[in-house]
Amino acid sequence: MTLRQMLIVGATVVLLAACARVGKDYTARLDARQQAYAAAAGAPVDRFHYFSLWSWEPLGDRQLAVYTRSNEAWLLDLDGYCSNLPFTNHIALTARASEVLVRFDRVLTGPHDTPCFIKQIRPVDVAKLQSPQQGKPREVEEMPRPEK
Repeated sequence: MTLRQMLIVGATVVLLAACARVGKDYTARLDARQQAYAAAAGAPVDRFHYFSLWSWEPLGDRQLAVYTRSNEAWLLDLDGYCSNLPFTNHIALTARASEVLVRFDRVLTGPHDTPCFIKQIRPVDVAKLQSPQQGKPREVEEMPRPEK
């Protein structure tokens, strides 16, 4: 094996290890967010009033949190895999008479994606919702400024 081939193999191994680490970190953060929302969610309801979408947070490809106001959120469980949900820049909700209904209304992620039916709706106690990062100080790496 030539030196060039060994360098290419070594670089590939390093890149794959870095990708695996990033994937683990993302999965851990996503799991923590899902657990935080599940702990703050109430009993399932059949519908909620929807006038506008204030914000939203994907929690995987089968679940998301939607905020209809800054202090009003809903945890939506979707019926099956929702294409592109973790990666889309925008979503829309179908609604009838300003209400979103379980098993009737859908989440739309893009013009070419299949709509995702809403299987379950749970109100989220936003005041109870705790960020997994809350209470933990951010890690700051300090380095001295190089002298000129």
